[in-house]
Amino acid sequence: VQLQASGGGLVQAGGSLRLSCAASGRTLSRYFMAWFRQAPGKEREFVAAFSWSGGTTYYRNSVKGRFTMSRDHAENTVSLQMNSLRSEDTAIYYCAASERRLIASLVNDDLRYDYWGQGTLVTVSS
Repeated sequence: VQLQASGGGLVQAGGSLRLSCAASGRTLSRYFMAWFRQAPGKEREFVAAFSWSGGTTYYRNSVKGRFTMSRDHAENTVSLQMNSLRSEDTAIYYCAASERRLIASLVNDDLRYDYWGQGTLVTVSS
């Protein structure tokens, strides 16, 4: 499956952005989906994840209550609604897919994901 992330941009602190991850080649119905991000000079970190087929949505603590991950079956896309953005949210955001149904303790491990989009840059100005 090929993943294409979009929706990044420049936004002021407190603002909102909506990222999308479009998939081609295969339906996402069999995948575990996630968003990761990488800030300048830092390692890539987990943001959110869920199984396309349903169940728990997992978030890193710092984005809980501000970010919402969702799916659109008809469009075969995954989205990340980001509200109340902070300067520390500035990063390149990547969508990823795993062919495995991951358990909670593994969802934040980027090595568990098989496919990656190219990333979209989010810049939050303070």
